[in-house]
Amino acid sequence: MPLDIETRNELIATVRRFVSERLVPNEDKTARDDLVPDAIVAEMRELGLFGISIPTEYGGLGLTMEEEVLVCIELGQTSPAFRSTIGTNVGIGSQGLVMFGREDQKREWLPKLASGEAIASFCLTEPGAGSDAASLRTTAIRKGDHFVVNGTKRYITNANKASVFTLMARTDPANKGAGGITAFFVPANLKGITIGKPDRKMGQQGAHICDVIFEDCHVPASCMLGQEGQGFRVAMQVLDRGRLHISAVCVGVSERLIRDAVKYALERDQFGQKIAEFQLIQAMLADSKTESYAARCMVLDAARKRDAGDNVTMEAACTKYFASEMVGRVADRAVQIFGGAGYVTDYGVERFYRDVRIFRIYEGTSQVQQLVIAKNLLKSMG
Repeated sequence: MPLDIETRNELIATVRRFVSERLVPNEDKTARDDLVPDAIVAEMRELGLFGISIPTEYGGLGLTMEEEVLVCIELGQTSPAFRSTIGTNVGIGSQGLVMFGREDQKREWLPKLASGEAIASFCLTEPGAGSDAASLRTTAIRKGDHFVVNGTKRYITNANKASVFTLMARTDPANKGAGGITAFFVPANLKGITIGKPDRKMGQQGAHICDVIFEDCHVPASCMLGQEGQGFRVAMQVLDRGRLHISAVCVGVSERLIRDAVKYALERDQFGQKIAEFQLIQAMLADSKTESYAARCMVLDAARKRDAGDNVTMEAACTKYFASEMVGRVADRAVQIFGGAGYVTDYGVERFYRDVRIFRIYEGTSQVQQLVIAKNLLKSMG
């Protein structure tokens, strides 16, 4: 059930206040230390942010997709590393369990994920399987009441903090396509699981990605999500929601960048006047606002359609494609408006410029979104 308007507005206002009063002042420290402060994480738990997408019967806030994207737009107004702290619990780490898990699995894990006591990660990408997710090589071979898992997963967000993994593995080695893949919800403390060192990244310091290595890891058959061979379906349905989530974050970041760029343009003097008075500066601001507004409309429209029960695979791909490319252009214009100041660390614009580059890659690259859009268009006309 959606929240009543008053409750929804109060939630948005609370998140907005938390972002401005607690997260924005900690942006530089988080980037410098490559770590979100423990006190911030504790406050996120108290606000219920780890459980915004988890049903209320399991301790979450049970937000609709529209309500979730409105929260994500607010969280996007600061360093994306903060959103990443809760991101896997809200999205790809937990939603396979919400959609396909058995009741006993949900009762065991969802309350812990909703409170932030446990962190979930999503193990799909591999050294040789990224955009071509159906070609993954990690195997899960059935041996009686368990599966023996072997393989390496790469660039796994929050893996070094995870208590549990949503794992995609090939249970039918003879089936080289999507039909041979099964989803599992795997406790991180099982013997045979090793976590690699966090990778050094271009941006989003404070958010960590690591390899997850499975070596003869015995995973109980009871850890399966859905039926054997359903794993690719699980992954794609989880990603539909995740793409809308990320799109909303892109909108939030773009709004922050536009606000900062306008403020700087009104303060900076050149040739005896504020640079905001120059029409070419105004054109960059206008283009940025137009694209940001379009992305906001797209994500809200797609979210409402999903809440209505529509299949939004194509709409989610359209929104992710446009929003992630949009925020990259906005960040580039912001650096240009700031000029030399945009290239140094003092103002934070260069940090956002680096941070937003990943949005065009994870949850499906822009090129994958184009393929999804085209495939759905052709299918609808066939």
